[in-house]
Amino acid sequence: MSRARNHLRAALSLLAVSARGAATGVLGQRGLSAWPAPQEPGMEYQDAVGMLNTLQTNASYLEQAKSQRGDPQKQLEAMELFLARSGLQVEDLDRLNIIHVTGTKGKGSTCAFTEHILRNYGLKTGFFRSPGSSPHLVQVRERIRINGQPISCDLFTKHFWRLYRRLEDTKDGSGASMPTYFRFLTLMAFHVFLQEKVDLAVVEVGIGGAYDCTNIVRRPVVCGVSSLGLDHTSLLGDTVEKIAWQKGGIFKPGIPAFTVLQSEGPLAVLRERAQQIACPLYLCPPLEALEEGGPPLTLGLQGEHQRSNAALALQLARCWLQQQEHRDLGELKTSRVSGSWQLPLAPVFQPTSHMCHGLQNTEWPGRTQVLQHGPLTWYLDGAHTTSSVQACVRWFRQALQRNQRPTSGPEVRVLLFNSTGDRDPAALLKLLQPCQFDYAVFCPNLTEVSSPGSADQQNFTVTLDQVLIRCLAHQQHWSHLGEQASPALQSTPQPSGPVPHSPHRGSASSLVFSCVSHALQWISQGRDPVFQPSSPPRGFLAHPTASSGASVLQEAGAIHVLVTGSLHLVGGVLKLLEPSLSQ
Repeated sequence: MSRARNHLRAALSLLAVSARGAATGVLGQRGLSAWPAPQEPGMEYQDAVGMLNTLQTNASYLEQAKSQRGDPQKQLEAMELFLARSGLQVEDLDRLNIIHVTGTKGKGSTCAFTEHILRNYGLKTGFFRSPGSSPHLVQVRERIRINGQPISCDLFTKHFWRLYRRLEDTKDGSGASMPTYFRFLTLMAFHVFLQEKVDLAVVEVGIGGAYDCTNIVRRPVVCGVSSLGLDHTSLLGDTVEKIAWQKGGIFKPGIPAFTVLQSEGPLAVLRERAQQIACPLYLCPPLEALEEGGPPLTLGLQGEHQRSNAALALQLARCWLQQQEHRDLGELKTSRVSGSWQLPLAPVFQPTSHMCHGLQNTEWPGRTQVLQHGPLTWYLDGAHTTSSVQACVRWFRQALQRNQRPTSGPEVRVLLFNSTGDRDPAALLKLLQPCQFDYAVFCPNLTEVSSPGSADQQNFTVTLDQVLIRCLAHQQHWSHLGEQASPALQSTPQPSGPVPHSPHRGSASSLVFSCVSHALQWISQGRDPVFQPSSPPRGFLAHPTASSGASVLQEAGAIHVLVTGSLHLVGGVLKLLEPSLSQ
């Protein structure tokens, strides 16, 4: 650890800290962006978010969840008790007409497609993203949406304090306490949707399914399972089959459920779970089957992997409409697709115009998102698992092929990366090598290092010391991969379009910065028309790689920047590149 601290101090003195004053306390044990909770709760949005963050889940809560995973009823009973203390019963949730969606990859995109399709039918929609699924990008209000839009600051503040005070008032000496961050936001979403009288609510599972706090829903209208893979293995299990068992925990007796094509093992587990629960489970035909006889479907979200998510969303939306007796459901067609592993095939139908427009107009920031800012093209994808990074790499390389070459100057590729939690950064970075970046940049998921930031960006579970040491480890992994790169990798053909800046592309030079803002300042070199910081920090170009790279970036005809590895990181970048998201 002492060696790691020496490396950390060296990095801070060269690049990561903008001034001597900013380094004060960096190696202490304070949390990132510490935000004092108000002594007297007020009615301001930032006060509400600051108080919410005092409930933030930490390592001890996760350890408790691991120890209790053999007793899911205990977790659900605790959530039901919180629900009752908040003034609701489980039966009240039936009125929300819920679409419940789980999965490892693509469940957020599936929810976004589904919500947008149904909103195109003129329905008032609610959409809840559990904190356990992935982070909010800029503001916590993004997690609770009405008609696709985050609820307003005023509405968030009103509902937060109403729920907080009700739960405070029902604490007693028998052990009743405040719910954790995960549970509180789930309760709050249910209250908002009921009081705002939505026609339906799309609810995304947080972690797993069987033990997730959203699983107190007893009578959803329909359930969905997106693509499965390995994630949260310390909590859900170390095989895809164990994870499939957890995801199948959202199945309910007699409630239809749909899943996409999975590997044989996890699909068999889902089938067995459905049979045990008496849940009718259907396999979604591929999107190609629904396109037969009609024009190709255009998706608002880029990437080939989004077609699977869109196929699941179409089935969920159609099933919901069918059960609500909406007439315009699309024309059923004869299927040429066979079922798999004894799962019945979901209907093959001609999507309606509402469905087509819903798919085409879906937006989901931070997922296969492209921002064109002058000579800089930012590619944002919060991929953080092996399979999602593989999909990200395919999308990024395909996007490069579609780009026109600049009329003057070379094209430069930059990787901006971070990885958190129990994920294997070395494995993820190895998958990114074929993109052959000129520079790899690593920084924590911290927008600014010199100020506490907004309450929306708080994280009490890690220290700045810890995340910077992790970034240095990422840099070491990347350098080690470059040293081991085979001649075959070095000579990998480039996609048509990009002009290599350096013959060493593939074993990029790397840098570590202390925050997202400093990383973006170096990458953009003042050439981004939106991101225009007042002045670079002192000593910004003290490192030789930073100095020489700055000249290359200033002269480049085009700069392609892939931001990936963490949705927290993507959120920090979006906060700076898209200021409207913070308003």
